[in-house]
Amino acid sequence: MKEFLLSILNFFGLAWWLEVITQKPQCTYYFGPFLTAKEALASKTGYLEDLEMEGAIGIEVYIKRCKPNKLTVDGDLGERIDRKASPAFSGQF
Repeated sequence: MKEFLLSILNFFGLAWWLEVITQKPQCTYYFGPFLTAKEALASKTGYLEDLEMEGAIGIEVYIKRCKPNKLTVDGDLGERIDRKASPAFSGQF
């Protein structure tokens, strides 16, 4: 049931996602979807640890409702900071 609800929320851009932006490498990563902002926040540590172990520097994290078009956007290829993610209707965090 949870997966069904999550898929509906994600379809409408109402699911919560972690947007992680790194300076080196210049990338934007999306992790999710999550049912709640609290659930996204609880998972943040694991994703950040993985990126740090891979050598990422200058990490910024945002929790927001959106519907990303790509899960990883490589800024080195001229796609820096994917703002193409569809915004939510309201309640962006």
